[in-house]
Amino acid sequence: MDSLKIIGGNPIKGQIKISGAKNAALPLMACGLLFNKGTLTLSSMPNLADTKFMCLLLKSLGIKADIKNNVAYFKGEPTEYIAQYDIVRKMRASILVLGPLLTRLGVAKVSLPGGCSIGTRPVDLHINALEKMGAKIELANGYIEARAPKKGLIGSEIYFPKISVGATENTIMAASLARGRTKIINAAKEPEIIDLAKCLISMGAKISGAGTDEITIDGVEELSGCDHRVIPDRIEAGSFAIAASITGGELELIECDPMHLLSLSKLLINAGVNWENTGKTIKISSDGNIKPISVETSEYPGFPTDLQAQFMTLMTIAKGNSKIVENIFENRFMHVPELTRMGAKISLEGGIANVVGVNNLNGARLMATDLRASISLVIAALKAKGESIISRIYHLDRGYENIEKKLINCGANIQRFKE
Repeated sequence: MDSLKIIGGNPIKGQIKISGAKNAALPLMACGLLFNKGTLTLSSMPNLADTKFMCLLLKSLGIKADIKNNVAYFKGEPTEYIAQYDIVRKMRASILVLGPLLTRLGVAKVSLPGGCSIGTRPVDLHINALEKMGAKIELANGYIEARAPKKGLIGSEIYFPKISVGATENTIMAASLARGRTKIINAAKEPEIIDLAKCLISMGAKISGAGTDEITIDGVEELSGCDHRVIPDRIEAGSFAIAASITGGELELIECDPMHLLSLSKLLINAGVNWENTGKTIKISSDGNIKPISVETSEYPGFPTDLQAQFMTLMTIAKGNSKIVENIFENRFMHVPELTRMGAKISLEGGIANVVGVNNLNGARLMATDLRASISLVIAALKAKGESIISRIYHLDRGYENIEKKLINCGANIQRFKE
């Protein structure tokens, strides 16, 4: 099993090219199940464990799928309707094949998904939306078994009592080939939703309102392949921005979208970090003197839960006290015990973390528990005095492409090895 050895104390300085967004790439790949003409080509595809798993899943469903040099290709029609447990258990985003399979084949059997243990991510919103479109769904033996009406899914008005990115994406894809009009109310507004809609529109879908809380989809009879570029990964960009901030570095993030990180930019500026937007580039500089800032996670355009662990790490060395409130996932503080082993002062009260800033962190042996906890520990180790060993970094490989190379090129002392 791979681990990372990091000797902290070096400022992160240089330039990093931001990869395509994992959270955009996975639903875009699921679109490979929806069309019957041409080829779907996705450029700026991140080379990650999760994208490899999704490619493998699509192949198991009969799609010709391949990823070469950060370009993904999909062709053919699904010949299998069962998404097997052995693949799905590795990645929660596998649930995104449910809507496409059901609307395309009229039947789907998808194993309940696995992935990071950061709290419950119930599939009931996905299921309820498809049932509103006429599907008959049962949960049996660890699988979601769904069947559409004989003439296909039927457009419907769907209200989400809770905002869900995945359920919004699954519903958009299913509705693209349904009969009639589907209206999603209280839809997710993330940039990844907009990117999915743009790709589907290029494939021939009729979608309006993506990026707002009300999305309308008029079903069409068929879709075709297209060429589409995956948006930059705002979470990767934000993670590196925080790494530069905590180490007193100077970093230029290129090929990213600063508009996707407005919530983070405001927080970092208030914390004393210099943040400059120049088109598709962000320039970060910091003297390492961080002011305490309190924050709550919320749905986009609020502060993302996927940056909560990283921002908390920054607050561990702030000059004062801060409060981090997690409103999205109930179990997303698993990085806290590891940070406290490095000398951080953090106390938990339910979904609230109270952080008392310390002068510095100390290197330690650490264990990653999930994807974003992994990068938070890397950021902490870059700042800490001495050597840190981070084990179970397979989580990290699910969401960060070539992370050691990118950090080494910016002055980090980091090495991957097998324990």
